[in-house]
Amino acid sequence: MTDYANPQSLVSTDWVEKNRKDDSVVIVEVDVDTSAYEEGHIPGAVGWNWKTQLADRSRRDILGLAELEELLGKSGIDNKTIVVLYGDNNNWFAAWAFWQLKVYGHQDVRILNGGRKKWIAEGREIVTEIPSPNAKTYKTMALNQELRALLPQVKTAVKGKGYALVDVRSPDEFTGKLLAPAGLPETCQRGGHIPGARSIPWGLACNEDGTFKPVEELRTLYAGKGVTPDKEVIAYCRIGERSSHSWFVLKHLLGYPNVKNYDGSWTEWGNLVGAPIEQGEEKL
Repeated sequence: MTDYANPQSLVSTDWVEKNRKDDSVVIVEVDVDTSAYEEGHIPGAVGWNWKTQLADRSRRDILGLAELEELLGKSGIDNKTIVVLYGDNNNWFAAWAFWQLKVYGHQDVRILNGGRKKWIAEGREIVTEIPSPNAKTYKTMALNQELRALLPQVKTAVKGKGYALVDVRSPDEFTGKLLAPAGLPETCQRGGHIPGARSIPWGLACNEDGTFKPVEELRTLYAGKGVTPDKEVIAYCRIGERSSHSWFVLKHLLGYPNVKNYDGSWTEWGNLVGAPIEQGEEKL
């Protein structure tokens, strides 16, 4: 992991095993819901529900400042805590939490390389006991809006030069054959992709065991589609969770200086009156 641009943003399963009892470290499992967590998790890990705890559902927005401070505080996290995130789906939702904590300015956030999948595959201990951390006081730093793309910025990227739009969804979603993965309710009226976007599915950044691929493979993956560090990069998916995973790869593993996650993603763009779309295979 030392070859990555920011190797400190990842930790290994060995590191977690050795440091999980450290008072300065809080381990958090982040899943779409807490069912997997309840079945068994890393000893001492707190569980966060992506659906109910990491988004403001009434505004379809990231968590509000007061709500974030409350969540972190009751999880035993203050501003100096080392927060280690992991989860299912090769860290989809852990990456979302990482991105959101960085938007809110938390300094030391890390992802467990390989996530829940690798921890269990190695036969490491899991427990069902729910911890009761001592509450802390958390005060949010200034928001870093440079990490988030909103609709006006995406419209500019479609029309302008020097931008790279990265669609991290499946090829069938990209072409318009599917509106959304099976069983996922929040969707759009039109299938396809944002004009000019490159199709680089998020899972191509991962090895079979859920860990991230070596840095040279990742560079080749993105540069081969014209997604290079000199451009302003905007990643998107359906609602922003998969694209936060690709954002993490581009920003923290490859060190691209200007990368944003468009969490409005295809659900917003595909429903927008007057927004152009493209359908079919990628135009290279």
